[in-house]
Amino acid sequence: METPRRPTSRGRGSGVLLHVSSLPGPFGIGDLGPPAFRWIEDLAKAKQSWWQILPLTPPAVGLCPYQCHSAFAGNPELISPESLIHDGLISETDIAHPAHDVHSFKSRLLHNAWHKFDSHPSKELAHAYEKFQSRQSQWLDDFALFMALKEVHHGKPWTDWPAELRSRQHHAIASARQSLGDRTEFHAFVQFLFFRQLDALRRHARGHGVGIIGDVPMFISADSADVWANPDQFLLHRHGHPKFVAGVPPDYFSKTGQRWGNPLYNWPAMRRDGFAWWIARIRASLGQADRIRIDHFRGLEASWAIPAARATAQFGRWLRSPGRELLLALRRDLKRLPFIAEDLGLITPAVAALRDEFHLPGMRILQFGFGSGADDPFLPHNYPRNCVAYTGTHDNDTTAGWYASLDSRQQRRVEAYLGCGATDIAWDFIRLAWSSVADLAIAPAQDLLSLGSEARMNLPGRSTGNWKWRLDRPLPPHVIERLADLTQLYGRFAKPTGQRDVTKCNNL
Repeated sequence: METPRRPTSRGRGSGVLLHVSSLPGPFGIGDLGPPAFRWIEDLAKAKQSWWQILPLTPPAVGLCPYQCHSAFAGNPELISPESLIHDGLISETDIAHPAHDVHSFKSRLLHNAWHKFDSHPSKELAHAYEKFQSRQSQWLDDFALFMALKEVHHGKPWTDWPAELRSRQHHAIASARQSLGDRTEFHAFVQFLFFRQLDALRRHARGHGVGIIGDVPMFISADSADVWANPDQFLLHRHGHPKFVAGVPPDYFSKTGQRWGNPLYNWPAMRRDGFAWWIARIRASLGQADRIRIDHFRGLEASWAIPAARATAQFGRWLRSPGRELLLALRRDLKRLPFIAEDLGLITPAVAALRDEFHLPGMRILQFGFGSGADDPFLPHNYPRNCVAYTGTHDNDTTAGWYASLDSRQQRRVEAYLGCGATDIAWDFIRLAWSSVADLAIAPAQDLLSLGSEARMNLPGRSTGNWKWRLDRPLPPHVIERLADLTQLYGRFAKPTGQRDVTKCNNL
C-alpha cells in the first residue's frame, strides 16, 4: 500500500484573501491589469507571502465563481482593457466611456481585439496564440465550441440543444465546428488573452516573493463544457440531466441545507481511466496558482446526493467517494500535493483521517471559535501547526460585522479571550491569527480595513446580492505598514516554496 510522504516544513507565512474581481479600477470589475500588479506590490511591502483568490473560471450562474462553464477556462470579464491596449489590440478611445453593464462593455472590447488580431496579427502574438492553442487543445477546443453553440442557441443549457449536439454525434460536431469557425476562434482567442495576462501577473508576483493560492470547487456546473464533453464522468440520465445533485444537509449556514445543483461524479468511470479528468484539472489549476484550496474537501470522502427532482437539500444521502485513490493518483502524477483542505461543516472522523493521512493543512476560522467551550477546535490555543488560520472567509461576514451581530454575552466572551476590550475587533483577530502556531495565517482584505457587513462577499444560501463587493482604492499606506509590523513581530517570514517557473508554464 502506497503511503503519502510527510512534507517538509514550509515555515510561518501569511497573506490576504481578495478575489480578482474585487480589485479597484475604472471598469466596473477588478481585473488582471495594473491594479492587480499594484496589489501584489502592496502585499510585498506589507511582508505578505500569499495572495488568496477565488476561482478564476467563467461563471455559469450570475456572478458566482463556484458555478462555472468550465473547470479549465478563465473568466473573460477579468481581462484587463489596459493590457489589451499595451498589446496593440484596442485603442484608448475604446475605453473612454466604460459602460455600466460590465459584460457588454468587456464583450465589445474583446470583439474589437479579436477583429484587430484577425485582420492584422503581430508576429509575436500570432506565434504565442498558436502555441497556446496547441498546448491547451485538450480542453480549449471543446470549450470554444461549447460557448459558440450556447450563443447560437440563445444561452440555453446544452441539455436543451438538438439531440445530435447533446449526444455529440460526430457529424453534428464536425458540422458545428465548420459553420461556427469564427465564433469558436473568438472564444479560443479570448482564453489566450486571459492566460497571457494571468501569466504576466504571476511573473510579477514571483518577482515580488508573493505566491498565489487558487481555489478549486469540488463540483462542476451541469451546464458546462466539462459535463457536455465528458458525460461518462458524471451521473447523468440519458439526455444529460443529473440523476443526483450536490449540496450539503442542514448546517450552520442553512436550516434546510444547501442544494447546489451540480451533478455528482461517476467515480467508477473515473477509476477506470486513472482519474484522467481530475489530473488534467489539477494540472491546469496549478498553471494558475502555486497552491490550491480544495473547496468542500469533504466531497472527496463522501458527497451529499440529493435526488435531482427534490427542491431542497433535506432529502439526500451520503455517497462514498474514492478520495484516497484520487489523492494517491494526483501525488504520483504531480510529485506533490500543494493543497489546502477546506474542512469546514460536517467533518466526520473519516474526512479528518483522509486529510491527515496526506498531511494536508485544514482551515481554522476564528469566528467559529466562540460557540462552545475551551476545547473548541477553532480557538487558537487548540490549533495544530499544519493548518491555515483565517479571521474569516468569503463565506463569512466581515469580522466587524460578525462581532456587531453578537449579543452582549457573546461579545464579553470574545473580549475575555482577547484579554482586552474589542476597540478594533478586526485587527484584534488579525493579531490573534498571526500570533497563532498555524503555519499560515490569512485575513480577508475587508478585515484589514475594519469594514462592516456592507462589505460581505457572500452569504451562502442567498441567491442574489453576492460576489459584488469591491475595494474602492488601493490599501492605504498606514494599513500596509501596520500589517508589515505585525507580520514581522510574529515571525511570519516564510516565502512561497515550489513556485513554478511561469516563464515556462503550460499556458502559453
